[in-house]
Amino acid sequence: FERAFERFVGKVGDMFILSLLPSYEKNPQSSLLFMVDELTKSSLDPEKKTFDVAEGIIHHLMSLQHSGKKVILFGVSFALLELAEKFNADLSHVTVIETGGMKGRREEITRQEVHDIIRQKLHPSAIMSEYGMTELLSQAYSLKEGRFSCPPWMKVRIRDIHDPFSPSGRQSGAIDIIDLANLYGCAFISSSDLGRSYDSGEFEVLGRMDFSDIRGCNLLFGN
Repeated sequence: FERAFERFVGKVGDMFILSLLPSYEKNPQSSLLFMVDELTKSSLDPEKKTFDVAEGIIHHLMSLQHSGKKVILFGVSFALLELAEKFNADLSHVTVIETGGMKGRREEITRQEVHDIIRQKLHPSAIMSEYGMTELLSQAYSLKEGRFSCPPWMKVRIRDIHDPFSPSGRQSGAIDIIDLANLYGCAFISSSDLGRSYDSGEFEVLGRMDFSDIRGCNLLFGN
């Protein structure tokens, strides 16, 4: 994950990393929490900077306004929207990386709508997205326009939602992932995410298949 992060975002040791991940501290096995914690340890300020509430993080973000260094804010979508609703702040020194949907906490809206709200209220220098899941060791990143790129050892293919064995090459459908970093696990993941592929090799996440489970590395399975 560090190699993928540096490939798309920049050198970890040259930036500050903060995160807004409500309730994730209650589940220390969260893969997202592990990734962010490890990246923070290699950053300019290795002290843990993961926050549960919007009020707790805004002061720390503003204190870095004149640091002259890149500031990264990781956040799940519902928490970033809460931050935007509570504060009309100048975060023009911050790059926001949103890491996923509402996790059942709010009504689902499109990624573009989420980004528009964040941009209007918090004014970050850039908004990126990270796409990953607890079954994968690798992540894809979107730098703009909601189009994700994979590191060289990860590949996304699109399948027919009704036929898991449909040939690759479709432009829209359900997302399958090949992750060669899953050396000691399953390198082939068939997800319930809907997506669109582009000739450039990029892909877009359009949402979830109808009636699919609400998922996330911070959600525990019921009995």
